[in-house]
Amino acid sequence: MSVFDASMEPMVEMFIYETTTLLEQLDEILIDSEKAQNMTTDNINEIFRIMHTIKGSSAMMGLSSMSELAHHTEDMFFIVREDPSKMHGSLSGTIFDLLFQSSDFFKAEVEAIQENSEEYQPSDASDLTAMIADVIPQLKGLAPVKAPVIKPVAAKESTTAAAPSAPSAPAPQAVKPQDPQGETHAVRVFFEDGCQMENIRAFMLLTQLKDYCDEITSEPENPENNSACSSEIIKNGLLVRFKTSLPLEQISSIIENSVNIKSYEYEGSQSNSTASADAAAAAPHTQVVTDVQSAPVADLTESAPEAAPQEAAAQTARQGTKQSLISVNQIKLDQLMDVMGEIVIAESMVANNPELRNLHLDNFYKSTRQLRKLTDQLQDIVMSIRMVPLSGVFQKMNRIVRDMNKKLGKDVVLNTVGGETEVDKTINDVLADPFMHMIRNAMDHAIESPQDRVAAGKPAEGIITLSAQNVGGEIVITIADDGRGLDRSKILEKAKKNGLLNKPEKDYTEKEIFQLIMLPGFSTNEVATEFSGRGVGMDVVRKNIEKVNGVISIDSKKGVGTTFTVKIPLTLAIVDGMEVAVNNETFTIPITSIRQTFKLSSEIDLLTDTEGTEMVMLRGICFPVIRLHKIYNIDTSVTALEEGIFILVESDSKSACLFVDQLMGEQQVVVKPFPAFLNRYSIKGNGLAGCTIMGDGSISLILDVNNLLNNF
Repeated sequence: MSVFDASMEPMVEMFIYETTTLLEQLDEILIDSEKAQNMTTDNINEIFRIMHTIKGSSAMMGLSSMSELAHHTEDMFFIVREDPSKMHGSLSGTIFDLLFQSSDFFKAEVEAIQENSEEYQPSDASDLTAMIADVIPQLKGLAPVKAPVIKPVAAKESTTAAAPSAPSAPAPQAVKPQDPQGETHAVRVFFEDGCQMENIRAFMLLTQLKDYCDEITSEPENPENNSACSSEIIKNGLLVRFKTSLPLEQISSIIENSVNIKSYEYEGSQSNSTASADAAAAAPHTQVVTDVQSAPVADLTESAPEAAPQEAAAQTARQGTKQSLISVNQIKLDQLMDVMGEIVIAESMVANNPELRNLHLDNFYKSTRQLRKLTDQLQDIVMSIRMVPLSGVFQKMNRIVRDMNKKLGKDVVLNTVGGETEVDKTINDVLADPFMHMIRNAMDHAIESPQDRVAAGKPAEGIITLSAQNVGGEIVITIADDGRGLDRSKILEKAKKNGLLNKPEKDYTEKEIFQLIMLPGFSTNEVATEFSGRGVGMDVVRKNIEKVNGVISIDSKKGVGTTFTVKIPLTLAIVDGMEVAVNNETFTIPITSIRQTFKLSSEIDLLTDTEGTEMVMLRGICFPVIRLHKIYNIDTSVTALEEGIFILVESDSKSACLFVDQLMGEQQVVVKPFPAFLNRYSIKGNGLAGCTIMGDGSISLILDVNNLLNNF
């Protein structure tokens, strides 16, 4: 049975999104602060705000374990916020560890909710809560400082990328009134009918208001600790009494922007001092607001606008900016992309209708050109909506390096470059897992211990560099380390021992030897460790990269380091391709894989190697010839090399010339996956990536150049 009642189900997705975003921000702050051995006041306030938000939103969702843990963490940082010097004392390491453990617990809970919210059952956080409770008196100086044993949280290992980061509200800063003996105001707030958990909603409102008031009380008191007072709040509303030196317009704005507020009204004010002109202007009055727009969970602690009444226009503009950002379910984006693909196909079918051939239709072709222009613009917009930065995935790797440094006793720094580079959301989700395996391998295999590095004349601190850049329609990502490098002889010896070699050892090039580590079951570790040695990590990397039509290459120098280079397309849905024909069959070759097309001439030599492979000598370089009609058993009359067309294609470091009957022209195509029942035939291994629908309704097979070059 779900812990969420029916009224909370619509909020689950927003809770997951907003909490994930906050936890990403938390990890980034913690890692940067730990590296700098310093936590700024802004970072302390931000951590306090994050925990405060998670506490409130978790309580509203009925997740008591998360709320209690966040509450204790908030209490701990309340002390730190009052005296930031405590983050530089003997307890700083303990605080960092507790924060990381808390973050892991929250992530595990959010992931469990995301996987199956209906069957989700909260985990027990009592051990972690007790450790934080033990540290609090030490921070206050009421107990001797000791180093508690930090027990790791049994969190599930995530294999997907996090949701894209969204701009967050600035942390509210406590504003102390200049006149502590000022006017006392009273406002009665009513919540929307049927919103439920009115006591928790009242607590959230009071929490928002307290940072802007010098004194604040409520009737009923402490609503968060008494669920029975919900009926009183429903009947009489929540009465809030407060003192503030701020204009009432700001307090009203906070109330209006809170969740599930139906209306509010100010009641008689009591002055303890002579009212100023401004206070007189804000004399007792009644103000009622209805139909207040509900805000997302993240807005529960959003700071109030700081505009004065005369800046109302500017305040309205800022509110308009905030409302311009919305969260959209990825399923809807996938549906939008599918519809966009169908529009491209329909446009192609109209423009290439065979019934219109040889007809002089100038206006029609003018209209189709305009239609193509508009569909291209629409496609660009749809693609831009799906694009997300790689910074979220990169940030996860920082956490892996940090944890492994502690467990392996190493000193490694992760440098990231190009985190702002954007890729399709689907590709972004796939990349987290292969990156994790490559970073783990670099930490466990490649980077030496500080003692070994110093003995080898290297700095004790190892460096891993993770970079990304957009290069000609592809995203190029490199993972480089300055470790010990790959040992060719050791790799060949282990591959031979495991029966993984398919040709004599002397025939393997350096790049082919390095590629052996990507085979399933291969590992140079003799003993499996917590992080590597089972021979599955790099195989997972290769399969996941190929899943998004990417390629991976390896370059290494012994004693210097290793670099993995990953090339992936910007998107998987719509590609520019070259249509080629073999007899009556049509194939599509991605434009990004084509270097040149040509016919044989007197300057081009035909060769045959000792194994009977046909070769073409082009500008002093020999390229093997791959006849598509032989690979796919197609009967064709064009078999003489002088009669057909050669297409020079490349992928990674491999190149070959595809021999086809004729070129049919460039065409923008929509990639359609093969039906599931064809998976048993290993179509991917036969050099086919998918199919597309042509303008005349026929089917064209899309070639997977990478697999084609590797297997034929």
